[in-house]
Amino acid sequence: MNGKKEIGTWGEDRAAVYLRLHGYHIMERNFRCRSGEIDIIARRGGVVAFVEVKLRKNADFGEAREFVTFSKQRRVVSAAEFWLMKNPCELQPRFDVIEIYAPNGTDTRHPAIRHLENAFSV
Repeated sequence: MNGKKEIGTWGEDRAAVYLRLHGYHIMERNFRCRSGEIDIIARRGGVVAFVEVKLRKNADFGEAREFVTFSKQRRVVSAAEFWLMKNPCELQPRFDVIEIYAPNGTDTRHPAIRHLENAFSV
């Protein structure tokens, strides 16, 4: 797997497994609308988490979360607002980032995963 899309999917798969192991129910993956995209939408307890997944080989050029720019945050928030209009619920929305560090790309057997809850807000 060398393509950007395949590597991204690999990272999102790892993030989804991580979330399930930590008690989350995956509601949707790769939600797209005109205003943006959300990698993973998951719920746990009274929270619906809109999760942006960032995969890097290492942090040499900055932490993975630093690549979730203000502009990207706005697109995720807009997409989340649209999703919530289509899927009314009583859950409290939250915006998370999952960082995945995979030094050997998709050949990394045990990538380092960091889940940052409330990584940004509206």
